[in-house]
Amino acid sequence: MKIKILYEDSNILAIDKPSGISVHSDGRSKEKTISDWVLENYPKMKNVGEPQGDILRPGVVHRLDRDTSGVMLLAKNQKAYEFLKQQFKDRKVKKTYHALVSGFIKNDQGVINRAIGRSPRDFRRHLAGRGARGELREAITEYKVLKRLKLKAKPPEFTYLEVKPKTGRTHQIRVHMKYFNHPVVCDPLYDPEGPCPKEVTRLALHAHSVEFMDPKDKNIKVESALPLVFKKMLK
Repeated sequence: MKIKILYEDSNILAIDKPSGISVHSDGRSKEKTISDWVLENYPKMKNVGEPQGDILRPGVVHRLDRDTSGVMLLAKNQKAYEFLKQQFKDRKVKKTYHALVSGFIKNDQGVINRAIGRSPRDFRRHLAGRGARGELREAITEYKVLKRLKLKAKPPEFTYLEVKPKTGRTHQIRVHMKYFNHPVVCDPLYDPEGPCPKEVTRLALHAHSVEFMDPKDKNIKVESALPLVFKKMLK
């Protein structure tokens, strides 16, 4: 497995996670994961972080969905892990995503402020708005329209967005865009029957940048270039 390193110092590692690779094992699949890559290339990180049962999460401070690509932070030691984890908890980490969603969004920018809970029908899914079950957790997502596109699909209207989640709920962007009636394109979980243009061969969600403070109080911003599939779509 080849993983591009975007930033590295003695405490922090930022990688360019490819789409289609899980961050850690679910205990059932034998597919290679980001955690496997970390253990192979940074064995000293084995006990960094918080393992869940028998599943190791070496240095994993936050995670990206399997089909989401882009910037992902890892801590190289426990002190750095606790430091970064607190920044995420305090909502001081600035995350910016790019996404292609179905339909033309009317307003050029906006905020989706809707708590997220569990779906009553599918344990894999989360839900915003009516019908959500379990603990409803605050979730805030800001968006800005970058471009409105017409692609080869039915219907052909799509919107290319810059998205900034202010909270870090599981599947937050995907859940909020589904709630907003503009689901992320080619999302097999939240919009399996939705339009998927031939230009797009994967979930159209990319973690473009992450901005944070390092343990020496230096502001760091790490960016991941747009995947080729995004570039082709925007031509």
